[in-house]
Amino acid sequence: MAKIPGNPCTSSCPIKRAMDILDGKWTMLIIRDLLGGKKRFGELRYSLEGVSPKMLTQRLKQLEEEQIIRKISYPVMPPKVEYELTEKGHQLRPVIESLAVWGNELI
Repeated sequence: MAKIPGNPCTSSCPIKRAMDILDGKWTMLIIRDLLGGKKRFGELRYSLEGVSPKMLTQRLKQLEEEQIIRKISYPVMPPKVEYELTEKGHQLRPVIESLAVWGNELI
């Protein structure tokens, strides 16, 4: 196979940096759901048909570590936790909207 000319995919590549954060089957769908506002774990799980609780927990934790989402814990019983996008997360709106337009064209 011939080598495609261009820069090697290194950590300085902006596409690679973005994909390191947004990689995974559920990540963009979580962000899509949170563009509509705060959601509880159960609401996200219901919306993401087929995601396991373990996988959803992992993705939410990863997105929180990357400061894409914020976890809000309320001091009530039973415990109440909500997730929302940070400003950094809201910057992904045009990316999600572009993917939705492109996805519609595939149908």
